[in-house]
Amino acid sequence: MMTPFHKMHGLGNDFVVVDERAERYGLTPARIAALADRHRGIGCDQFVVLQPATRDGADVLVRFFNADGTEAGACGNASRCVAALLWRQEGRRETVLQTRAGLLPARVDDAGVVTVDMGRPALDWRDVPLARAADTLHLPLAGDPAAASMGNPHATFFLDDMLDLDPVVAGPLLEHDPLFPERANIGFAHVRSRTELRLRVWERGSGLTLACGSGACAAVVNAVRRGLVERTCTVGMDGGALSVSWRAQDDPGEGGHVLMTGPATVSFVGTFDPEGYPS
Repeated sequence: MMTPFHKMHGLGNDFVVVDERAERYGLTPARIAALADRHRGIGCDQFVVLQPATRDGADVLVRFFNADGTEAGACGNASRCVAALLWRQEGRRETVLQTRAGLLPARVDDAGVVTVDMGRPALDWRDVPLARAADTLHLPLAGDPAAASMGNPHATFFLDDMLDLDPVVAGPLLEHDPLFPERANIGFAHVRSRTELRLRVWERGSGLTLACGSGACAAVVNAVRRGLVERTCTVGMDGGALSVSWRAQDDPGEGGHVLMTGPATVSFVGTFDPEGYPS
């Protein structure tokens, strides 16, 4: 049976989105990894599966899988893509995504730009998580990174110059550092001004991507915690820019939440035969 999919991207961070709300298609981790392969499959940074919501207040259950078939808790760019897809298909301006990181409300404006409420960052070492007790504002690693979870673990290095560390060299080593029992997404950030960051992210299970929504959120959170930037920043990445706002705890309605705003694009639609890939 041929399986329909949408190929989408947020600032070049690309996804295969499969809707299983009406029918399951036998998507195992091995099959997802094969489909994510850019030479033998469709190719993507992450694979996204939509299923019926199981929590009150949610419109759709969204599952995120890294390119190696492992499941992630959240993905900011993919969340924007799902919200944009439901807007195109069902006319939903507002939708609530059920994820492993919790319920993420999303809103699409008249121009198709999407804002996702990514919730509150987790800053305790147990919640990132780390393998042992440590100050998440100053991790005991060379380069003095800070850590936060946006539904998935992030470590942010603040560089004087973006050429100080090569993400392709440093990223895989840091992703697998013993301090991170679930591995980690590794961000390399440069503060351009009080309202602007430059960022590159090595994503666990996927590698260097053109953009990372949750990584942008974590970078702003960590930069605010260090007093480097204001609570609303533009985060420039290889694929483009996002606007990220970390609300103050006493803001009404969204106290402590991180809001991420940016585009979402449908590249093409197609079908694949799941029987042609490993089960």
